[in-house]
Amino acid sequence: MSLPTLALPGQLLGSSSKYVSGPGTYLHASNIYASLSGQPAATTPTSKSHLNKPTLTITRLSSSSATASLGPVSERINNTNALPKVGDVVLGRVTRCTMKQVNVGIVVVVGAEGKEELRVEGTVCAHEIQGVVRREDVRATEKEKVDVGEGFRVGDVIRAVVVGFKAFPMPAMRTKVRYFTQISLGDQSNYYLTTAKNELGVILAKSENGNTMYPINWKDFMDPVTGETETRKVAKPL
Repeated sequence: MSLPTLALPGQLLGSSSKYVSGPGTYLHASNIYASLSGQPAATTPTSKSHLNKPTLTITRLSSSSATASLGPVSERINNTNALPKVGDVVLGRVTRCTMKQVNVGIVVVVGAEGKEELRVEGTVCAHEIQGVVRREDVRATEKEKVDVGEGFRVGDVIRAVVVGFKAFPMPAMRTKVRYFTQISLGDQSNYYLTTAKNELGVILAKSENGNTMYPINWKDFMDPVTGETETRKVAKPL
C-alpha cells in the first residue's frame, strides 16, 4: 500500500515487515499507525540496521502550511470555518471529564461516516468547536455501567460521530434553549457526539508519565517506556 498524502491519528500506514516505526507513528500487532496528523514519509536507511527497511515518520502540519503543502487535497485539508453535520466523523481533544459527559474540542471534520476516503481527507477547523459525548453515548451496550473516567482522560484525542446538536440563541435573543437536528449558522452550538462503535473512541493518548501510548486491546493503552497500562475506550484502528 502507498503512503497517504495526509495521515490522521490511528490510520494504518504499513506493515512492520516493510517499514520501521519512527517519530509520529507507533507499532501495534505488526502494523505501523499514525499517532498524529501530518504528512507521512519513508526515510531510506543509511546503514544496514533494521534490515535496510525505510523508517516511517510523520511531520506535523501547521495551520499555515496545511493548504500549501498538500497539492490537490489542499481544498479539503485547510483552515476554515466549516461546521460538522449530523453523521460526520470528527476528531477532537478531550478538554473536561465529568461523571455524566466528556467535553471535546473538535479540531478536524473528517466527513460523512462510511466513506473509504475518510482515511485521507479532512477539514481542519479554524477554531475548536465544542462537542459533548454523553455517558449514554460512550458505548452501545451496558450503557448503565459506563464509567466516563475510565474511558477518557483530559488531553486524549478521540474519533467520534456527530449525532445531533444543541443550539443556544445569540445573546440578543431572549428565548429558551432550542434543540435542532440541522445546523443553524447563526447560533452557538454544542455538538452531541457518539463513540458507540468499535472504530470510535480514543485514538491518541499520553500516559501519566507523559509518554505517547499505543493500544493493546479494546480497553487498554500501554506506555512503551514503563510498560504500565491505562484504561480507555479504544478506537479500532482504521
